[in-house]
Amino acid sequence: MLFIPFSGPTPLTRVALLAFVGSDTPDWTEIAERLKRWSSHNVLPPELIVLATVDSARLVENYRTFIKTVLQLLQRRKSLERRCNLFTTNYDGCFPLVADELVREGNVDFVLNDGARGFRRRYLQARNFNTYLCQTGVFERHQTSVPQINLVHVHGSVYWKKDGASIVVDYDSRSSGDLLDAAAQAKLAPFSACLANTESNLDELPFPDFTQGELDAFMSAYHRLPIVNPTKWKFFETVFEEHYYQMLRMLSYELEKPNAVLITFGFSFADEHILNLVKRSLANPHLQVFVCCFSQRSRDKLQLEFKGFDNVRCLALDEGRMDFSAFNERVFTLDESPSLRTGIQQAANEPIAPVIDLDGGAAA
Repeated sequence: MLFIPFSGPTPLTRVALLAFVGSDTPDWTEIAERLKRWSSHNVLPPELIVLATVDSARLVENYRTFIKTVLQLLQRRKSLERRCNLFTTNYDGCFPLVADELVREGNVDFVLNDGARGFRRRYLQARNFNTYLCQTGVFERHQTSVPQINLVHVHGSVYWKKDGASIVVDYDSRSSGDLLDAAAQAKLAPFSACLANTESNLDELPFPDFTQGELDAFMSAYHRLPIVNPTKWKFFETVFEEHYYQMLRMLSYELEKPNAVLITFGFSFADEHILNLVKRSLANPHLQVFVCCFSQRSRDKLQLEFKGFDNVRCLALDEGRMDFSAFNERVFTLDESPSLRTGIQQAANEPIAPVIDLDGGAAA
C-alpha cells in the first residue's frame, strides 16, 4: 500500500518559488496567474520564498487523522504484513512530529521508519526500509509485527545533512540554522500578507527590498539544502542524488508487486521521473492507482495524462476542492456512510469506491 501525499513547492513560473509553510489549501493556479501578471511589470529575484499565515492546529489534526486511518487499515492485515510505504515529496517534518505525539500518548503502538539508524547520530540507508519490529512472548511461542509506516522522502528533507559520504537525519531544530533570519522575514511579511489576502489586488502587492548581497547569501544557503527543486535540476551533492534514485527504484519495485495499490494526493505529477516511473509500472495488471485531485480542473488534466490506462482512477469532488480535510473525511476514510461518498467524481466509466481494502486490493 503506497501513498504520495502533498507535493513540495510547485513550479509556478521560471523565476519564482513559493513555499507556503504548513498551508494545505493553496490555490496554485490563481497564485500563478497573479504572479505572472505582476511579474510582467516588476522584476522578481531569481528565487523567492514567501511565508504565509496558516492554521497549524488544523493541519496537525489532519495529519493525526490520516496516520490513524492508515494504522487502522494496517490492523486488518495479517500479523507479519502490517507495513505500508508512504512516499512524500514534502521536505518538512510534519509526519515525524505527529507520529511522536501519537506514540507519546500511548493509545496506539506503531513504528514510523524514516530509514535512519543510529544513536547519537542517525544515518540514512535505503536498506533500513526492509526491516520491521516484531514482538514475541516471554517464551517466544508467538510473534506479532508492530504496525509500521515507512516514510520515504523522495525529494529530500530539511532535516538531512551531509556527513562525508553519508546522510545524517537530525530533527533537532536547534542544530540547524534558519534559512531566513528575523530581518528577512520582516521584509517578506507585507508581501506574504498581501499575496494571501484574497481581497487584495496586484497594484497593492509590495516588493521586498532585498539587496543583492542578501539575495546572494540566501541563495548560497538555499543551495546547501538537501532537497529537490521544482525544476529538472536535482541535487547539488552526489550523495543525495544517489539516495534519490534509490528511492525511485524502491517505488518502482513496490508498484511491480502483486495487488499493489498506489494512492496519490496533493501530487501534480510534475516530477517527470516519478510520472514516467508510474506509467511504466501501469503495465502491471494487478496495480491499482487512485489519483485524488484537488479540483475538477486538475482531474481533467491528469485524466488526459493517464489516458488509456484502465487501472487508473482520477477522483475529484463535485463541489468544492479536495483539500486535506476533505480527503480525510470523504475519500480516505473507513466510515462507509453513503453521505460521505456522494459528490466524488471519477474519471473512469465504471463505478469504483474510493476506499481501499488492504486484504483484497481495491474495494469495488
